[in-house]
Amino acid sequence: MQPTKSSFATLSNEALCKIRDEIAALLNSRAKDLQRELNQLTGGAANASKVQRKKIAPKYRGSDGDTWCGRGLKPRWLTSAMKEGKKLEDFLIVACDEGPRK
Repeated sequence: MQPTKSSFATLSNEALCKIRDEIAALLNSRAKDLQRELNQLTGGAANASKVQRKKIAPKYRGSDGDTWCGRGLKPRWLTSAMKEGKKLEDFLIVACDEGPRK
């Protein structure tokens, strides 16, 4: 039961907007029903799509207390210090039980 193209052409803007709103409401209702079904099938695991990542301990610490875990781009404080001649190893955080790294 698909209306012909010409029947939409004869409708007013108000009528077209009303049809659009009705379609959006139907689609939202259907999406909620499908989400509910999916949650029942997966035990709610579908909502847990956001992966909870383990926080990574910082590997490097600057003189101002700024830290960096060693992943991604180097932070500005580190790149500017390295331009001044310091080495990456100068900022390495040493764990208490490990002793100094060589």
